[in-house]
Amino acid sequence: MTEESASSASESTSLGNGRSATTGETAVALQATDLARSFGDVSVLEGVSLTVGRGELVVVIGPNGSGKSTLMEALAGVRAPDRGTVTVASTSDTATDRRAVGYLPQRPSFRRGFSAHDTLEFYARFVDDTTADDDVTKTLERVGLADVAERTVGSLSGGMTRLLGLGQAILGQPSVLVLDEPGSGLDPAMVERLFGVLRSLADDGTGIVVTSHNLEAVEKYADVVVLLDRGELVLSGTPTDLLASTGSETLVEAFLATVQGDEQESTVRSGRSPEVTNS
Repeated sequence: MTEESASSASESTSLGNGRSATTGETAVALQATDLARSFGDVSVLEGVSLTVGRGELVVVIGPNGSGKSTLMEALAGVRAPDRGTVTVASTSDTATDRRAVGYLPQRPSFRRGFSAHDTLEFYARFVDDTTADDDVTKTLERVGLADVAERTVGSLSGGMTRLLGLGQAILGQPSVLVLDEPGSGLDPAMVERLFGVLRSLADDGTGIVVTSHNLEAVEKYADVVVLLDRGELVLSGTPTDLLASTGSETLVEAFLATVQGDEQESTVRSGRSPEVTNS
């Protein structure tokens, strides 16, 4: 992954997620171009490009096995793509030493014997040792874990552990957040809280790209929705755009119409394998 300053010129820029914007209107936080990734003979991503602006909440949706987690790993710099580039723009915020990217994997794992507070304090010291305790307290409150701060990780529910992972990702005010299914295992009230937190972070200038199956919350909070299917970007735009282009009343209907079609096929994907021909 490379870092470079985002241009402040006002010339028109074509964005990979299908929108067109001027860099003067929307500064680019993260840009991925032509990403491809295979595991053996199975192609998981093929030619995926998208752009996340500063202050923008971009949500990637798609069937199970469509390549969403692999895309998140590539965007976060955790797994290098076979082809393509990911660029994270440097921040001009000189008041704080902001992290470039905060990342939440689909299955966050922490030491079970540590408390929630101690866990975040451990990670906070890698960001800024001088304000670690203050940052941890504020972060626990923001993600809704203040009341269980002294409970051990091993005693937390799966949903609480995921919220702890979100807390770890946002420590140090990263300019970009890459979050893989942060709402998985959360009850409806916590899903609302989660997306409310993401919305507030975006409103504060953070560029966020997140995967989610909570399509009602996505429709309510996302700026841009990207539909990934069989490793390719097949739809993108605002929630309103996607409803209009598919003739749907809800994002759930738009999703089903796109990935199932008229045949009502299974939405489980297994990647693309090369065709085998008999000689």
